[in-house]
Amino acid sequence: MTDRDTHSGEREACCAALVSFLGEASQLRRAASADLVTGERRRKLREWQAARLARTHADLLGSPRYGTAAAFFLSDLYGPKDFSERDAEVERILPLMTAMLPVSGLRTLLLAVEVDALSERFDAAMVTALGELLDGADLDPAAYAAAYCAVGDRAGREAQIRLIGETGEALDALARKAFVRGALKMMHGPAQMAGLGELHAFLQRGFDAFRSMGDAMEFLDAITGRERDVARALFAGRADLL
Repeated sequence: MTDRDTHSGEREACCAALVSFLGEASQLRRAASADLVTGERRRKLREWQAARLARTHADLLGSPRYGTAAAFFLSDLYGPKDFSERDAEVERILPLMTAMLPVSGLRTLLLAVEVDALSERFDAAMVTALGELLDGADLDPAAYAAAYCAVGDRAGREAQIRLIGETGEALDALARKAFVRGALKMMHGPAQMAGLGELHAFLQRGFDAFRSMGDAMEFLDAITGRERDVARALFAGRADLL
């Protein structure tokens, strides 16, 4: 098998996985928004989780070196942001992207989309597990911990954290490529005109975040290490790290 055949196979695999994860995330978002009560509970859950992430990683958010990257992670990869517009743009131009983007770029986008789909999957399960507890003014950490255990899927939670780290590593690798900066700058106007503004903005924010901090391994180790600690505590029924 030639290198060209290998890359062609990787492209096809990336494309198939992108279609699958984009479809899952879109379906889960539509299901949540179809019911006003479920939609509002989902919003409250995601806001509560975002606040928890900000507490856990407050030092990274406040760091001159890591602050931009931490903000990107907690909003664009692991937070409450709605990615429906970005994902719709990806679906619309997927054939073109599959043909034109380097395989490394496709892999990076696939990682981010897979994280999104996993997050939507777990959030939907947590909304079901918590139910009316999300209708109150605030969510009790002990209730969140109990729901987390009830949802279970330890392997899935570990995969979610692992994918966060792998997405960061992929973005870090892209940020080291000199041609990417120029390409993103040139794409800004055409992307806006083509209705791809959110996809371009996501890529630009990720590039800027990682380019600004240099070596990313200490940052990524901190993020994933802390999230694994939180997950272990929650599966043990503890809410003290929330």
